[in-house]
Amino acid sequence: MLVDTKAKVGVFSIALGAYLPQFPQLVPEFEAQFEAFKKTLPDTVEIIDGGMVTTKELAMAAGDKFRAADVDLVFLQLLTYATSYNMLPAVKDLDVPVVLVNVQKKAVPDYDKTDIPTWLGELYACGAVGEMVADLNRFGKRHDVITGVVEGGDERVAKQIDEWCRAAQVRRRFRSTNIAQIGRPYPGMMDLYIDETNLYRRLGLYTKQFDWEKMWAIADDIDDEASIRAKAEDIINTFDIEGGGTVEKVWDMAKYVVAFEQWVKDEDLGLIASHYDGFAQGKAGVLDGMLIPAFSMLIKQGTACAVEGDMKVAMAMSILKTIAGTGQLSEMYSIDFEDDICIIGHSGSGDADISQAKKPTMKIVPVFHGKTGGGYLTQFYPPTGDITYLAITQDGNGNFKFIVAEGVNEPGPIFTFGDTNMRTRFAIDAREFVNKWSEAGPTHHMAAAVGRHIDVILKVAKILNVPVEIVTR
Repeated sequence: MLVDTKAKVGVFSIALGAYLPQFPQLVPEFEAQFEAFKKTLPDTVEIIDGGMVTTKELAMAAGDKFRAADVDLVFLQLLTYATSYNMLPAVKDLDVPVVLVNVQKKAVPDYDKTDIPTWLGELYACGAVGEMVADLNRFGKRHDVITGVVEGGDERVAKQIDEWCRAAQVRRRFRSTNIAQIGRPYPGMMDLYIDETNLYRRLGLYTKQFDWEKMWAIADDIDDEASIRAKAEDIINTFDIEGGGTVEKVWDMAKYVVAFEQWVKDEDLGLIASHYDGFAQGKAGVLDGMLIPAFSMLIKQGTACAVEGDMKVAMAMSILKTIAGTGQLSEMYSIDFEDDICIIGHSGSGDADISQAKKPTMKIVPVFHGKTGGGYLTQFYPPTGDITYLAITQDGNGNFKFIVAEGVNEPGPIFTFGDTNMRTRFAIDAREFVNKWSEAGPTHHMAAAVGRHIDVILKVAKILNVPVEIVTR
């Protein structure tokens, strides 16, 4: 990614201090289990180690570490029974979920040969979880429980841990990068309008404002011909260009992409929302004409770029790109009533990683429909199979909400006028889907990702403290 982020995950384990002098062999056993658990976390996250906690004081010390690091998530490994007071001081001042990892070391007891320390150290599960949840509820803390076993491996546990770590990446990305707004939202699209202070308050994402006059000159000082040539070749390798692509043909575009990449790094931009509504003449016309493929090259590298100035769909694109590897801007296009299929897509910049059915195409059009000027238009070709849609909307009080749906992209005819589109079948008929999706109150944009990702989106929502409405899955 152009601007990389690494989630910070607090990790600690708890055990009852009264057990340790009674059964000293539990100390090395628990230490080994804690070290083994930390190794199950992916290297995509930074571990903030709160240690093995057996007293209130150790819990307070862990809490100090977690607050200082601004952790995105906390994993609590329940080694054996422990009182909730071993947990609460470590998490009571945090505004992130606590995931209770209730994983037993051995799969099956040897009933006749199990003594008390073996039971407490290798076979104890379930007993303390309810106590922890009860007090987390009373403290108003978000939480989740993972129950499983170490012996023999547990794919369900591994999957849950991986999903939580991917979800935590979203919070870190929002808090560590910025969203750029170039220009303003498309005039009259009031569903896209946003209070940027409220966005920063609720989701920790800061807005940087840029005028188009500044962007027109962004490539003026780019003169490294080797970098420009390499980027031009990257563009040609990414797109099938109508009429054939040459380095010379995309040279100016490559200059702007090189400039945009440096701008993204300098400004710590993880997301961009833009709309141009001026007179596409001179330098303005040059940039406007090539902006769609230029921003597509940024999306390819992990920076979500949304058209029409829609900051909320840029966030949805960033979430899906972060957790799923693809994030394509979309909206409802048409309904094929005979096949009971929704046609979903959008014009403008797109994600090359989602174009798995066919190499993305680029062509010149005289008019960008509904927008100023004309120029390069790109089309991306998502594969058939599972697809997930995510929209982000707000209520009248400024509270954010996720709206999600899973469906299946099916083969068949699509529009060929240059806009990305796909044929999606949902678990309910197309009419009912459009009704239910619309009644959920989304903006008219959403993001799409290959695969089924509602389970991870629910974890993202819990981390960000945002409600979710599921339309289909």
